[in-house]
Amino acid sequence: MTTQDQSGTSGRSLRDRVQDVIEQIRPLIQQDGGDLELVDVSEGGEVRVRLQGACVGCPMAQITMTQGVERRIRQEVPEVSQVVQVPPA
Repeated sequence: MTTQDQSGTSGRSLRDRVQDVIEQIRPLIQQDGGDLELVDVSEGGEVRVRLQGACVGCPMAQITMTQGVERRIRQEVPEVSQVVQVPPA
């Protein structure tokens, strides 16, 4: 098995790998009444996410985004260039 196979990146799209990380993060956010939605992943590696529920208007939302969501996504999927929070729908 190659290193690429072990990392789980072989044959999987960037969007699929980002979605996997979001699915790992979501239960933690949901514990506090919030949620996280993957909106888009560009070919250039920009990830757009939307915080929902109790996260909307929460003073800790920016810390959740930078210290939790963005850090974890970029750690697990190094091709991601940035994570951008989009406003609630």
